[in-house]
Amino acid sequence: MDLACYPNKTTFKTLKLASTSTSSSSIFVFPSLHKTKTLTIHSHKFPFPRLTKALSTSPTAVQTSPATTNNILQDQGGKPQWKASIDFKWIKDNKETVATNIKNRNSDADLEHILHLYDKLFILQKEVERVRGERNVVAKKMKGKLEPSERQTLIEQGKNLKEGLVALEEDLLKLNDELQREAQCIPNMTHPDVPIGGEDCSTIRKTVGSAPKFSFPVKDHLQLGKELDLFDFDAAAEVSGSKFYYLKNEAVLLEMALLNWTLSEVMKRGFTPLTTPEIVRSSVVEKCGFQPRANNTQVYSIDNSDQCLIGTAEIPVGGLHMDSILAESTLPLKYVAFSHCFRTEAGAAGTATRGLYRVHQFSKIEMFIFCRPEESDYYHDELIKIEEDMFSSLGLHFKTLDMASEDLGAPAYRKFDVEAWMPGLERFGEISSASNCTDYQSRRLGIRYRPSEALVPGPKKSKGNLAPPQFVHTLNATACAVPRMIICLLENYQQEDGSVLIPEPLRPFMGGRNIITRKSS
Repeated sequence: MDLACYPNKTTFKTLKLASTSTSSSSIFVFPSLHKTKTLTIHSHKFPFPRLTKALSTSPTAVQTSPATTNNILQDQGGKPQWKASIDFKWIKDNKETVATNIKNRNSDADLEHILHLYDKLFILQKEVERVRGERNVVAKKMKGKLEPSERQTLIEQGKNLKEGLVALEEDLLKLNDELQREAQCIPNMTHPDVPIGGEDCSTIRKTVGSAPKFSFPVKDHLQLGKELDLFDFDAAAEVSGSKFYYLKNEAVLLEMALLNWTLSEVMKRGFTPLTTPEIVRSSVVEKCGFQPRANNTQVYSIDNSDQCLIGTAEIPVGGLHMDSILAESTLPLKYVAFSHCFRTEAGAAGTATRGLYRVHQFSKIEMFIFCRPEESDYYHDELIKIEEDMFSSLGLHFKTLDMASEDLGAPAYRKFDVEAWMPGLERFGEISSASNCTDYQSRRLGIRYRPSEALVPGPKKSKGNLAPPQFVHTLNATACAVPRMIICLLENYQQEDGSVLIPEPLRPFMGGRNIITRKSS
């Protein structure tokens, strides 16, 4: 799911939150949270770096050897920085195309600086290799019979070369890290059919249903929730701060019904259910294309640790097969994951964000697919169709948008949003998104598959004739973001007497209830 966040200027704040753990007694039950402990959390926000071909590994890519990197870092007491598989030669050879894409995506990536660093790194790498070669020549000479004076001269030469090599390798490592940091801000390439421009340039792919007509004054979800005793924002503000809430009475049942119904519907389509960790390493957040410690971030980072609270289950599910080579026969891997999500919502304000529309914590079910590269467009269409089918069955009026280039997060090659009519807000509001991230995330997460066909047919397979592993494509889509769905259902199904009907598909998951009515005094 798109986190709708791009790093800009700054806002830093510290919050005290309770860490939570979840358990389930059966596959269709999501119990309440328990086991609290205090964590100090800092908030930050996401851009999204990405490039299709440009993030590939290449035989010509400039790299510091793992042994050299680890030795230097151990001497310095640091940890090796993770590396994205970026093909800098491809970027350089396709400079104009990449530059145009960066401009179309309104990205802050500095391509000129990146290519300057790459050239500098390439020259430095050659110098390291030259000095290393001279040192090897000296070492080889030391093995022969030598006069004492000759041996002493070679010892001095070897010492000087060693010291020079250490300094060069340290410079190489620092330069490589700087190049990685800068290059990881390059966004993914963009699907040729994506509209160019800002959000207003997005195009409508499909419109479903029509807005309900009411013969009485329409109430928004806040007024309905107050009259039906479904929410408590005031108590939550005292306990946790603004943009938190308590769900009460039928609203709790409605959340559980939405989760259980969504899970059962998506599982029918061949998805494997998951619950995920809700605290993850910062590096995994970064590898999925988000910047947890950037300015104005949406991510809650845990102070004095390398961990963050997740803003979407896309992150832990994306990391599920990190640093692995999958068998082609296992693809596609389809997951449907339940999690709680935590977002700072930095910069959000105004009447359109009131109530449940924009909150710091919520429940969500996310779909995620790992597939072969040639299949990702097909599965992107499948994901958006699943969303449209489910929202249609709930009787919602909505439109599906092909989002414009400037509205794409950096990992997304293409993104479809679903916006549903919210009568109380008198406008459409986003309830879902579906993104094809091609190989942007898998190149950072190290997720590949090995094609089943051997390069050279033979009686049996060996390492020599196996096809080289390729990066998988990843896709994600929101199946159900609970607060926005509650808004839609309350506002679209409100009745003149103040009650709210429950859509038929959800009634079996509501204990047979078909209506929410006022509580008797």
